[in-house]
Amino acid sequence: MSRPFLIAQISDPHLKAGGKFSYGVVDTLGALKRMVAHLNACVPRPDVVVVSGDLVDFGRADEYAVLAPLLAELAMPFYLVPGNHDDRGEMLAAFGGQSCLPVTGGTLDWVDEAWPVRLIGLDSTVPGAHGGQLSDAQLAWLDQRLGARPDVPTVLILHHPPFITGIGHMDSEPFANAAAFERVVARHQQVERLLCGHLHRPIQKRFGGSLVNVCPGTSHQIVLDLQQDAPAHFGLEPAGYLLHWWHPQEGLVTHTGVLGDYPGPYPFYDAQGLID
Repeated sequence: MSRPFLIAQISDPHLKAGGKFSYGVVDTLGALKRMVAHLNACVPRPDVVVVSGDLVDFGRADEYAVLAPLLAELAMPFYLVPGNHDDRGEMLAAFGGQSCLPVTGGTLDWVDEAWPVRLIGLDSTVPGAHGGQLSDAQLAWLDQRLGARPDVPTVLILHHPPFITGIGHMDSEPFANAAAFERVVARHQQVERLLCGHLHRPIQKRFGGSLVNVCPGTSHQIVLDLQQDAPAHFGLEPAGYLLHWWHPQEGLVTHTGVLGDYPGPYPFYDAQGLID
C-alpha cells in the first residue's frame, strides 16, 4: 500500500442490552450507532478501526449480542482488545471468528501483519480489578514479537494507559508493572504509538521513547478534575475518536475528532482573497 494508511480508534462504548442507558442517563447504543455511521461516511474512509476496550458495560452475553451486529456494520475491518468491563470468555464467544482475537482462552493478545503498520493487541485486564497490567509472560511474548520485525512500524493497542494521569479516582488502581512494560517498549524503536482507552479523555504522554495516545469515549467522558480527591464523575461532553494517519515518509500523525453537528464549514477565502 503506497498511499497513506488510516487507523480510526474508538474506545469505551460500554454497550448495554435491552435499550438500557448506562448510569441511567447515557445512551451508549445510540452513541455507538452514530460513531459507526460517521466512520463509514468519512472521506477518506479509515482502512481499519481499533476499539480499545470496555466494549460492553458488564461483560454479559446479551450485551455482546447487541454489540456484534453493530460493529459488523463497519465498512472496514475492526480489531478489539478487552477492558476491565469486559469478559474474555463472552468476548471470544461473540467475536472469536470475526476479528484477530485468539481462538482459545487465556489473555487475548494478538498480532496482525496485513497492513503497512503492524498492529499488536494486548490484553491488560485483571479479572475483578479496575486497574491493568501485563504479566511477565505477556511482556516476554511482546519483546519476542517486536524483536522479530525491528524495521516494521508498529502500534500497540491496549485498554489501560500505563501511567498516572492526575485524575485521582482513575489513578487509585495504577498499571501494576508499568516500569517493566516501559523497558520493553524502549528496546524497540519501531513502536510508533500505544493506543489506549479507559480514561474517556484525549490524553498523551511519552513512554519508552514512544507516545501513548488515550482515546476519548464514544459517549460519556470522565470529568477533567485534577484534584487528588476528585469524585468519580462523568459528563456528556461531545463524543470523540482518534485518527492515526500513517505516511511512509512522515510516520504516524494523530488527529482528535469530535462527533456531532456544528456550524460550518466556512471558507477562509472568496474570489478577492482572504475574507475580511
